[in-house]
Amino acid sequence: MKNGGKFFMNFELSTNNRVYLCGKIVCEPVFSHEIYGEGFYDINLEVPRLSEQCDIIPITVSERLFAEKNMAIGTQIAVKGQFRSYNKMVDGKSKLMLTVFVREICEPIPNLNSNIIELVGYVCKEPIFRTTPFKREICDVLLAVNRAYNKSDYLPCIAWGRNAKFVSELSVGEKIYLTGRIQSRQYQKRINENDIETRTAFEVSVGKVSTENNVDRVLDKGVDHYDIEMPLHHNFSSYEI
Repeated sequence: MKNGGKFFMNFELSTNNRVYLCGKIVCEPVFSHEIYGEGFYDINLEVPRLSEQCDIIPITVSERLFAEKNMAIGTQIAVKGQFRSYNKMVDGKSKLMLTVFVREICEPIPNLNSNIIELVGYVCKEPIFRTTPFKREICDVLLAVNRAYNKSDYLPCIAWGRNAKFVSELSVGEKIYLTGRIQSRQYQKRINENDIETRTAFEVSVGKVSTENNVDRVLDKGVDHYDIEMPLHHNFSSYEI
């Protein structure tokens, strides 16, 4: 009974955070870190939107998976995994980095959107509601998503329109279920009086959200139950890469 309870808990945690991406590799693999003798590499994946634009999404892949697939620039691949956060020192400052940790490189799934994320997590900061100059309502929320071994990922999400109104009324600590897609966007940040730097931010664009477990989850229920720790601790000071 004890082992059965542990299995159920691990299964539940593994389904809290599920990602499916299908896109084109646009950079050479770059070594990220090593855990227990296994190397991990960062790759950028170009994932098309329905609008014919593309998101450039970072993914982290084990060297174990490299031996099984062609990972050259221009190769089309489909992956399943989790959207994860970890802390990295950049220019002497700690930043929250985001990546899709790949569990499986798979065949593209017919008739499935090329960019899907399903999350179950907890609001961990007061939502920030605002209106654009074009009167569009937006709400930013930081979601804490639990995984195995008492770890959590802290994922910035953005909701629009009616979803923005709904999210803006959520309380810190409230549990929510959502589906959407991972998006990348560029913005400019002033470094000093003379320098402006172009940066890329990553976030979850919310498609559907609820406080009840009634959001359609289209991804296959068959998932792996292993978990590998990211190399550094979390930090909540920045969502930028």
